[in-house]
Amino acid sequence: MQTRRAHLAGLAGAAASALLPRAVRAQARDALSGAPASAAAPSIPPEGIGRGIRHVSYSDQGGRPDGVQVMASRGHLYVGHMFSDGVTVLDARDPRALKPVHFFSTPYTRTHHLQTAGDYLLLANGANLARSQRYDNSRDYFENTLADSLGKREPFRAGLSIFDIAKNPAKPREIAFLEMPGIGVNRLWWAGRRYAYVSAHFDGFTDHILCIVDLQSITKPQIVSRWWLPGMHRAGGETATNPPGKRYALHHMIVAGDRGYAAWRDAGFTIHDVSDASSPKLLAHLNWSPPYPGGTHTPLPLPGRKLAVVADESNADFCAKGTFYTWLVDVRADDNPVPIATLPTPADRDYCAMGNFGPHNLHENRPGSFQSEETIFATYHDAGVRVFDIRDAHAPREIASWLPPVPARMIDPRPNVARGALTCDCYVAADGLMYVTDWNAGLHVLQYEG
Repeated sequence: MQTRRAHLAGLAGAAASALLPRAVRAQARDALSGAPASAAAPSIPPEGIGRGIRHVSYSDQGGRPDGVQVMASRGHLYVGHMFSDGVTVLDARDPRALKPVHFFSTPYTRTHHLQTAGDYLLLANGANLARSQRYDNSRDYFENTLADSLGKREPFRAGLSIFDIAKNPAKPREIAFLEMPGIGVNRLWWAGRRYAYVSAHFDGFTDHILCIVDLQSITKPQIVSRWWLPGMHRAGGETATNPPGKRYALHHMIVAGDRGYAAWRDAGFTIHDVSDASSPKLLAHLNWSPPYPGGTHTPLPLPGRKLAVVADESNADFCAKGTFYTWLVDVRADDNPVPIATLPTPADRDYCAMGNFGPHNLHENRPGSFQSEETIFATYHDAGVRVFDIRDAHAPREIASWLPPVPARMIDPRPNVARGALTCDCYVAADGLMYVTDWNAGLHVLQYEG
């Protein structure tokens, strides 16, 4: 263990624990007061600043700019919202002029993550945490066990809903709902096959765990198994193992073949054998927090190269926790994953002074989308979109970028959140067309020119 920790420390250096400069702290005060981020760099135009990426168009998603996950299917975009309790559908047949054509509401229920494949859309349902929790800044959510921080109980839905999008792509029709009693679903992975891999909180557990759902009968989904880290089943008498200020929770799992790769926020990265969906088996568990800040978010497998790209979500304004990284992990040995590099941290301006700086999500190589094991698309909150060449996995390099403007107004209702861009999710079509969301500032359509 000591050898591995020393190796990790050597990869990224001492930046992760660097103290904030005095000027940055002053800028932080300005941003928290609601003023635009101070002059860390020249102003950014509405179309952003691109390098190897061209701006195509923008949409405020029908007046609901708080988009998170976006899926493209049947000439339409489906956007889950962070605060608006529902899903927006946009006609994307002309990407230069997206047209909002439908919004369906999910009262008091956050539906920020969704998946489309074939004829169907799967939608996460859970509590609208901005209203139901006692959070007033960007760190509270990430540093508190979910089950202990729900303030008031609104009548939300918790579970997985399934929609038909074949008959009328513009107006999804709900055909099934699988209840999961608890606080609800965070994110899921489903690529159109029999099983969906869901991150869900169930009553009696401390936080989100893995739930595998059988969709063989699409209108009668069934839970076939659950898996969690030791200490998460409070009702079963287990004692929590997460230190104060650290949150152990499944963000989501991505599956390639019979292997599942899972991100557990401050509890790190796991690999599972999921060949038997009724009994997933742990093969390896690797956690680099500490010494690094944690927040492990997206575990993208590259099965042809026996690699995984694992993004740690930055979750503190003004780099208050240090630097968050996106790791390249050698997964040739299922029982011994080894980090071998980190993606370069954007350094073209002082992003720490602008708000939340660091990784959020990765384009996940979904069937039908742009798929590559050499080119990685990543969102970096206030640093926008970054594209990396990882042909040399030990020396990845940035090859394109797009920097968003500061949002004109904040949708996030928490009072103590820096006013800055939060480039969130990125879906890349097969032709390099990119749909990029910000949970305060709408959706940008970009064209990768690499």
